[in-house]
Amino acid sequence: MTNVPAEPQSLQTPIARGNLMRLLRNQVTGVLTVLLVIFLVSALLSPYFLTGYNLSVVARGLAFVALITIGQASLMILGELDLSLGTIGGLAGVVSGMLMVQAGLHPAVSIPLAVLLGAALGFLNGILVTRLQLHSLVLTIGMAGIYGGAILVLTRGVAITGIPRDIQFLGRGDLLGIPMPFIIAITLLAIAVFITIRTKFGRYMYAIGNNADAAKMLGIPVDRVRVLVFTAAGALAAVAGVIMVARLGTAQPSIGGSWVLGPIAAAVIGGVATTGGVGTLIGAIFGAGIIAIIENVIVLMGVSPYWQGIVSGVIVVLAISFDSVSRRYLRRES
Repeated sequence: MTNVPAEPQSLQTPIARGNLMRLLRNQVTGVLTVLLVIFLVSALLSPYFLTGYNLSVVARGLAFVALITIGQASLMILGELDLSLGTIGGLAGVVSGMLMVQAGLHPAVSIPLAVLLGAALGFLNGILVTRLQLHSLVLTIGMAGIYGGAILVLTRGVAITGIPRDIQFLGRGDLLGIPMPFIIAITLLAIAVFITIRTKFGRYMYAIGNNADAAKMLGIPVDRVRVLVFTAAGALAAVAGVIMVARLGTAQPSIGGSWVLGPIAAAVIGGVATTGGVGTLIGAIFGAGIIAIIENVIVLMGVSPYWQGIVSGVIVVLAISFDSVSRRYLRRES
């Protein structure tokens, strides 16, 4: 009796490969699935995870990383990076505290001025990158040192106390049970998503990230777009810094020190290519959510918080490695 050969090696392989290709290309769905799985696993690992208080803590902490992630992911879509966003946020926070406490200005004046400072520093980074044709990664490492040094010069390493209680609701308050920092972050995310998806400016960003030379030949103002995105990223970092001052009730010189690796990892996990032109801001925020939940569960399980840095570093390495491998696979199969 003749055995009927199993069909599929030739058919199943293309089908499996096609499924893998679709999974790799639709990374927003993939990262959302991972986020939901991690959420459910976290609920099983700790009985405290799903409590209202803990979820509020996660959402409040996520808001600050999300604000930096929006700006960093936007720059990554352009093929750029800004490692000084954390220190821009810290410097803006410190300046807002000085204006309110030492200069006696009303928060309604101090806060916009601090955000304008962040925008100006982002603008400066963009101008230096475009005019001097400097690599953004190298430049912003140096600028981070300058802005960080300015924080220490202004504060002498001492926190600024006496922040008006009037603004503390921005960092500590809730609206309908939702933390105010989270509401602010989601509102700004919605605006940024609309710009990147629905406007000509957003299309310009992706075109530049895919091929800046070709975009320039098509008449796209490449340098202007880059400078504007750097400026917006600086403003978002400043918003994060000011809200953190409101949350702490003091302007700490250490604000923004941990806002470097996390946003980059979040963006890569969310499908934003390190080489530019690929990814979405929504995916990047889902990636930030994954990191926030993992770090929260580490604390709930009684693991030393010192391990958070190691976990963040491992996540960055794994995310960038997966990003590189998956894109090589897509190029080979296309």
